[in-house]
Amino acid sequence: MDATEELFGDFLRFDLKAGDLDDLTAELEEAYQVEDGKEKLYTRKELGRVRETLRYQVGKYRYMCKWRVLEMQGNIIYNEEKRGHDNMDAVRKEESYTIEDIYDLPDGERAELIDGQIYYMAPPSTKHQRLLNFISTEINLYIRNNNGECEVFPAPFAVFLNENDKNYVEPDISVICDKDKITDKGCNGAPDWIIEIVSPGSRQMDYYKKLFKYRTAGVREYWVVDPDKQIVTVYDFERDNMEEYPFGEEVPVGIYEGFWIKV
Repeated sequence: MDATEELFGDFLRFDLKAGDLDDLTAELEEAYQVEDGKEKLYTRKELGRVRETLRYQVGKYRYMCKWRVLEMQGNIIYNEEKRGHDNMDAVRKEESYTIEDIYDLPDGERAELIDGQIYYMAPPSTKHQRLLNFISTEINLYIRNNNGECEVFPAPFAVFLNENDKNYVEPDISVICDKDKITDKGCNGAPDWIIEIVSPGSRQMDYYKKLFKYRTAGVREYWVVDPDKQIVTVYDFERDNMEEYPFGEEVPVGIYEGFWIKV
């Protein structure tokens, strides 16, 4: 089995829509361009083979697991960045940041830190805040009415995903059930449930970088709420499942049986 078959073998049996196939393979090619003199995991020829294999599989099976493709996209980007970090010179190494650099930002300026790289955050829109308030209120009401012990923390709220000082995120909504993780500074470790509301400048971060980081950190469930597409994408990491729900449809919550939210 070659490298391409090994990477994509897990999800070749799942059905993908033709439009999704075109978008995802194009993103894979764009994210992993071949450059002369640089080692790459996959060449364009290999990516072309993946595309043709996926085309063959479309319509053959009924199950859908598109999140695996998205995760692999995030994994590829992560591995590419990590390889670049391993080969960087002394000057490049000086550009790696820590949580202390986040704390040193000017008042009112927000940013997140992923693998030592700072990603600045634009102020949220009114639509974004309305969705955040609505969803967090629905979750709080459910927990309160059912005497639940989990806590809901809307942004800004610090989440330290790993034990190192190179990762710091502020999810739009964090639901934490292990009270030992909660400190005055934020959450030490992965929340049980994270919800991100997509903004124009956060699309790649929410769909790719954070998808990979949250899953590997131990988040149980991850929602991406996209106001522009009016779609809620639910990643149930515990069950290795992904589903999409249009706005106006009830979305089941994986960590709470019998709980639905209509966005």
